[in-house]
Order: sequence, then structure tokens, then C-alpha cells
Amino acid sequence: MKELTLVVMAAGMGSRFGGLKQITPVDEEGNFLIDYSVYDAIKAGFTKVVFIIKEENLEDFKATIGKRIEDKIKVAYVFQKMTDVPSFVSVPATRQKPWGTVQAVLSAKDEVTGPFAVLNADDFYGFDTYKIVADYLKTSTNEMEQISVPYPFCEVSSSHGFVKRGVLYYEGNLVKKIIECNVGYENDKVIANPLDGSEPFFIEKDHPVSMNFFGFKKEIFTYLEEYFRDFMKENQENLEKCEALLPDFLEKYLAAGKLTLTYRVSKGTWLGMTYKEDLEEVKAKIKELKEKEEYPPILWQK
Repeated sequence: MKELTLVVMAAGMGSRFGGLKQITPVDEEGNFLIDYSVYDAIKAGFTKVVFIIKEENLEDFKATIGKRIEDKIKVAYVFQKMTDVPSFVSVPATRQKPWGTVQAVLSAKDEVTGPFAVLNADDFYGFDTYKIVADYLKTSTNEMEQISVPYPFCEVSSSHGFVKRGVLYYEGNLVKKIIECNVGYENDKVIANPLDGSEPFFIEKDHPVSMNFFGFKKEIFTYLEEYFRDFMKENQENLEKCEALLPDFLEKYLAAGKLTLTYRVSKGTWLGMTYKEDLEEVKAKIKELKEKEEYPPILWQK
């Protein structure tokens, strides 16, 4: 069995949250949501973790999360940089952040040797999700097929506003379409506003939505490189704000028949911090999960 790697996207700026939410303590021990991600991943069988971060945050990561886990799992750090673009791209001086989740995953290419999972650093996904992906990656032999682990929207909404989610459309156990939307409640109904500006639409409260937790085969890097190069060519007039997003990549390659995407809806507990007001709710839920003994009182026992 090839090495099973967890790729954690932690280079986001946390603009709506108002700070570097990836290293915000969520329990009395000072652990972050990332700690719980790594804990669940180790339990599910992952043997290496790669953190995608900004270079200026390296020492903070090493001194906190790195110090806690480096004796329990292989750890690597890679940097997502605005300057890591095709040679024909001239980065605008006004550009303030990297180029989205496609570029983030590409920055981890040299540290990934086999199948891998990709997830957000500022989300808590629950053990069930890691087990679903680990079991799939250990047994799947179809290099074209990847996996998404969505959640019912009602389990991943925020009581403090609309949230960005990928709305899934599927046939049988295969995803056929992913529409990136801002999703939220209006008059007790769930409305999805596509990010591409197309017409809003309603979904059921338990409709599966993507939380950026995917299981990929190593071969997907070839397609990611191709997509990112084409994306940058097509967005030469929009280089100040454009972002290459994993759901958009998958949408394009699913439509072209180059990839297939199976899915398994997670039964795990999801927690996230889109808004600063979410933090206290997350802390309370983590405490509750510990009281239920789903996690040990001290997460990283020495």
C-alpha cells in the first residue's frame, strides 16, 4: 500500500473571520481544528500530513501544531505563493492573495507520493469522513475515479450568514455536476446563489453539498496542472481577483469525461468557522464531543 497523505489547505486569509482562523484555539488545551483533523486522519490510517500555508506563517505552524504532532505522523510544509504561476502570467501589483484551491493542491505535488485526501484547515469534519476516504483510497483501483464526501446542507450551514458551498447533482453514486454557490436560509427555505451569477435556485435542507473534502489519486496532478494553465490563460483580464477552485476544476473534467467522481454522504459531525461568531459554538461542540468520549480529554497524550 502506498503512503496515504492528508493535504491540508491552510493558506486562506480568513477575511470574513477576521484573523488567522487556522491557528485559533478551540479547546482548553489550546488545540486548533487542524489538531482534530490530524487526530482523526491518523486514526483512519493516514501516514503523512502536508500543510499548505503561507511562508510567513511557517514558524507559527511549527511552534504550535507541528510541535504537537511531529512525533505521531510524518509532517511536511509547502507554500502557496502568488508568484507560482505559468511564465506567461504577469501578477498584478494589486493582487492580494493566492490563486485558489487548485493552485493550493498543486503546491503539494512534490510531497505526495500516492493517493491523498484534500481538506480545509478551518473545518472539523468528524472521524466518519476520514474513514470513508481512507477506506476508498486503500481499495479503489480506478485511476480516473475520485471521491467527494459531502454533507447535508442543514448540517453545514452557519446561523450567522450565507456560506460558500458546492451544490452536488448526481446520478446513482456518481456526481454529475457541482455548482459553487453562496447558500443560506431565506424564510425557512434554502436558497443557492451561484457564484457565476446565474439564476438562484432552491434546494432541500438535506441536499448534499461539498465541503472541499476529496480523495484523489496521484494522477490527478496532471489534470490540475493542465486546468490551472488554461485557467490563467482564460483570465488574463481578471488577474486581480480570479480564483481557480477545485469544484470548478472537477465540474469541467467531469463534463469532459476525463474523470469520474463518486460520493458518500458523511454521517460525521461538521464544524466550521466562517464567521468570528461561529467560534464559541465550535468550542461548545468540541467540549460536548469530549464529554461523549468521542475524543480523549487530552487530545495528544505524551
